[in-house]
Amino acid sequence: MSNELFIIVGLGNPGRKYENTRHNMGFLTIDRLAEKLSIRVSKIKFKALIGEGRIGTHRVILVKPQTYMNLSGESVREIMQFYKIPIENLIVVYDDFDIALGTIRIRKFGSAGTHNGMKSVIYQLQSDRFPRIRIGIDNQDKGNLIDFVTGGVSKEEAVLLREAIDQSVEAIQAIVTDGIDLAMNRYNSRRPKNE
Repeated sequence: MSNELFIIVGLGNPGRKYENTRHNMGFLTIDRLAEKLSIRVSKIKFKALIGEGRIGTHRVILVKPQTYMNLSGESVREIMQFYKIPIENLIVVYDDFDIALGTIRIRKFGSAGTHNGMKSVIYQLQSDRFPRIRIGIDNQDKGNLIDFVTGGVSKEEAVLLREAIDQSVEAIQAIVTDGIDLAMNRYNSRRPKNE
C-alpha cells in the first residue's frame, strides 16, 4: 500500500484574468498544497500543469487542467488512462456556490451538481465514483452566475476562502494517508448537518 499513487486535480481556469476568482478554488488549493509539499506544478502534460511528489509514503500527482473549466474532463481522462489507477485514488477539488462561503464538504462520490467542470470530468470518465472536496463560495445575491464565479472577492470573503483552502489541503492529506472515511468525519462534522 505504501507506494500507492493518488492523482489530485484542482479545477479552475488558466490565465491571469481568473487567478484569484471564486471559480479558481481548485487551482488555489493545488497551489497551496504544492507549496506545503515543495512540489513544483510546472510540467505541461495531459493538457495540464502537473507536479509529482509525496504525501507521507504515497506518491501524488498534482494537476491543474489548462483546458478552461468546461473541458476539464479531457485532461483528467488522459491522466487516468495513462496512470491506470483505481478511480477512488482520484481526488477532485472545486468551488461550489450551493455551499456556505468558506466551508468545505468531502464526498466519496456523487453527481456534478451545477458545476460545469465536474460535469465534464464525470462525462469524460463515465463515472462519478471518485472522492471530491467542494469549497463553498455561496451565491446569496443570485445575480449573474458567470460574473459571480469569475469575479473578485472582498477582503472578508478572501479570509474565509483562505481558511477553506487551508482546510482543503489538510483534508487532501488526510484522505491520502488515513482514508476518506476518516477525512469526512474530521472535516465534514464541523459543517451544518442540513447541507
